[in-house]
Amino acid sequence: MIRILLIGLFLAGTAGAVVAYGDPDRLSRAGDSISHMLRQKSLSAPPPVQIPRGQGGEFSLKARINGVTAPMVIDTGATSVVLTWETAKAIGVPVEMLEYNVDLETAGGHAKAARLTLDRLSVGKLTEKSVPALVVPRGHMKTNLLGMSFLDRLESWGVRSDRLMLHGYPEVSRRK
Repeated sequence: MIRILLIGLFLAGTAGAVVAYGDPDRLSRAGDSISHMLRQKSLSAPPPVQIPRGQGGEFSLKARINGVTAPMVIDTGATSVVLTWETAKAIGVPVEMLEYNVDLETAGGHAKAARLTLDRLSVGKLTEKSVPALVVPRGHMKTNLLGMSFLDRLESWGVRSDRLMLHGYPEVSRRK
């Protein structure tokens, strides 16, 4: 969305320059105006979300899924976010209507899962919308997995000194 806004500003400035090409003063004022607008906007990266390593070596966290807090474990081996049946029910998914038709290999063995899309998934100040996810049948998993369908949307992530660092993309914000 931010990129589209910046491209739109650039195109509007270019269109203004084309209209004013016959008048050097108007062209200069248009260029100054665009420069001024871009200087007032800055790309500011949100601070990274830091998740400490647990005693068992895992990175556990509390996420907000569609506004509901849920425990999760980072799993870079999971291609998708995977929710327990209990969490899916808690966030308002009509679990009785899910179609479990996706083959899934978990640490507990083979399972069938149901596809869904999460409206919002937040970890700290990082929020992603329309995140693909899977739900496993009741009792099949004990915890939710924060997999690659969320992590791939971040600018970067990595482990540094027993902390998992999640970096979101910069956002356009006004300078104060």
